[in-house]
Amino acid sequence: MSTDSNPTNRNTVPSVSITTAHTGASSKVNTLGMRPMQERAYAKRGEQYLLIKSPPASGKSRALMFIALDKVQNQSLKQAIIVVPERSIGSSFADEPLSKFGFWADWTVRPQWNLCNAPGEDNGTVAKSKIKAVGEFLASSDQVLVCTHATFRFAVEEYGIEVFDQRLIAIDEFHHVSSNPDNKLGSQLTQLIERGAVHVVAMTGSYFRGDAVAVLSPADEERFETVTYTYYEQLNGYTYLKSLDIGYFFYTARYIDAVMKVLDPDLKTIIHIPNVNARESLKDKHREVEDIMGLMGTWVGQDDVTGFHRIQLNDGRILKVADLVDDSDSGKRSKVLNALKDPAQKDNRDHVDVIIALGMAKEGFDWIWCEHALTIGYRSSLTEIVQIIGRATRDAPGKARSRFTNLIAEPTADEKTVVDAVNDTLKAIAASLLMEQVLAPRFEFTPKNQGPKEGFEYGEGGYQEGKTNVGVNTQTGEVHVEVNGLVTPKSPEAQRICKEDLNEVITSFLQDKTALERGLFDKENTLPEELTQVQMGKIVRERFPNLNDEDQEAVRQHAIAVLNVTQQAKQQLAEGDAKGEQGNTSLIDGVRKFVNVRDLDIDLIDRINPFDAAYAVLAKAMDEKVLRQVQASIAGKRVALSYEEARDLAKRAAAHKSAKGKLPDINSPDAWERKMAEGVAAFVRYKSQEQAAKAKAGSNG
Repeated sequence: MSTDSNPTNRNTVPSVSITTAHTGASSKVNTLGMRPMQERAYAKRGEQYLLIKSPPASGKSRALMFIALDKVQNQSLKQAIIVVPERSIGSSFADEPLSKFGFWADWTVRPQWNLCNAPGEDNGTVAKSKIKAVGEFLASSDQVLVCTHATFRFAVEEYGIEVFDQRLIAIDEFHHVSSNPDNKLGSQLTQLIERGAVHVVAMTGSYFRGDAVAVLSPADEERFETVTYTYYEQLNGYTYLKSLDIGYFFYTARYIDAVMKVLDPDLKTIIHIPNVNARESLKDKHREVEDIMGLMGTWVGQDDVTGFHRIQLNDGRILKVADLVDDSDSGKRSKVLNALKDPAQKDNRDHVDVIIALGMAKEGFDWIWCEHALTIGYRSSLTEIVQIIGRATRDAPGKARSRFTNLIAEPTADEKTVVDAVNDTLKAIAASLLMEQVLAPRFEFTPKNQGPKEGFEYGEGGYQEGKTNVGVNTQTGEVHVEVNGLVTPKSPEAQRICKEDLNEVITSFLQDKTALERGLFDKENTLPEELTQVQMGKIVRERFPNLNDEDQEAVRQHAIAVLNVTQQAKQQLAEGDAKGEQGNTSLIDGVRKFVNVRDLDIDLIDRINPFDAAYAVLAKAMDEKVLRQVQASIAGKRVALSYEEARDLAKRAAAHKSAKGKLPDINSPDAWERKMAEGVAAFVRYKSQEQAAKAKAGSNG
């Protein structure tokens, strides 16, 4: 992983570049015709509740076919019901001759039971015929039904929970579910789990949610066995794709005027224009599409068969552009959609060159040739961004590099909506940071001198006690790092979180507006420990209130270690690139470089601002005058310590006293010690005010 930026050219897109080993392992199959992720999921087929976290293009649909067939033929379940978020994704579960590749059965769905192909809308007025069809299927001896989330929700409301007993409920794109009581599918899933009579397989490529609402309640999540196949494993195992660039580009005035600064006509591109209600929108989506095509070249007509626009470039070449924004003629857009989905054209790289979309072509849209996902305007949902990036991460012959670019409006000194602009900027940066974490290998941190991990390689000389050790599992890409002073999680739940859910914790941290603002734009007045200990500690306590103090601290330390080691590794590689050093091409190189130059301990990790590396990129991307204005705006918003912050600092001051034999000194030369002392004083004031208020209330009573 390295950064790629040219500070002298504002038209360069600052980016993080993830470089992979392209081993080809992702596409290798075993004797049953299963790729690595599918084999891993199939090994857990006996679990009643299974959660598969795996990136786009890793083969989740086929993994479910293998598992579902085993459930209904070998585990005594009556039927399998496959639930997808929208009708177009239902095609992912069409018939597959699995026995042709070594499996013991084929996947077949009778035409009347793939309700995604049936007429009728899948919304609040979902066709009654589809609900009736679900009932007929339940009464039949057939094995597989495919329907949308909406159809399933209405069917559960119509027939009740009990009728689904002894069946597999498989939910694709599981991030659409939520533990929020207002989420009907989430509530129904909770009822199904509480009854305990169904099996559930849930699949998602982006488990976290952009709105930070948990997908499952902690109690429900404990019941699931998790299969995780990371982005790192997926990309590292590709045959062709070697690198993925993630970047953001700031523009002033109209986004139309900046599009060609980041759009390369030589790259197969999906452009997502902003929603008409977004600040970046020009409020006329049809005109925006026309203007984008006009900037590319000269319009020379439309293909009668596909509906694609033909745009002639200056060099005479013809670009074929699919417009998925124009909904004025449903027949015309259906023609374009059908042309894009034409199975005969799946392997034809020259079928289409550019796709322009608004709400379509995101999750479940498979165009393996896409090399550039260009998104205009920020997206409030991190899940949506991950799904959009996933459009460009397919492996395809001749496709060595792909990229994601977020084109966002730059705050300006005279802009009335400067606050909104800053918020958009923060969200774009948060998304970029999150994707870096999603794309990084999984880390396993242990205290110093605990011994080598089985299956890990520790480089020349092997594992050495007393040294700083970094081990790599070449099969999974997992990285083992020893850290002095690390708290080990004790309870099974805390161990599960540290193993499986740290990205969800980090997501919450990166979505924390206070942490983002202060970490990026108020660096002079914000101590790293305020972010790594206070803010991250607060997030962990709120997210996992049932953990004891020691386990909460263990989760906090592991989460901040993952975030900071990844960011520092990236920065090490960037500095190496700037010096012209060769050979550092992967994140593992950066981790070794960061770890091996010092004795890594948790105190050191806590003293690193998690946003330092992001700020270095931001400073090159944003106008210096605007950057100073934003910094001044954020610095002016600082307020007194809240009760929760004061209480947390007081607790850390107590730990300091236990370790050092004295409370933190307000006059200490160490800034963090002064901050803890400030917290103690503030906490004492809060408690005094609380006692005075109680005394006053008592005297009035």
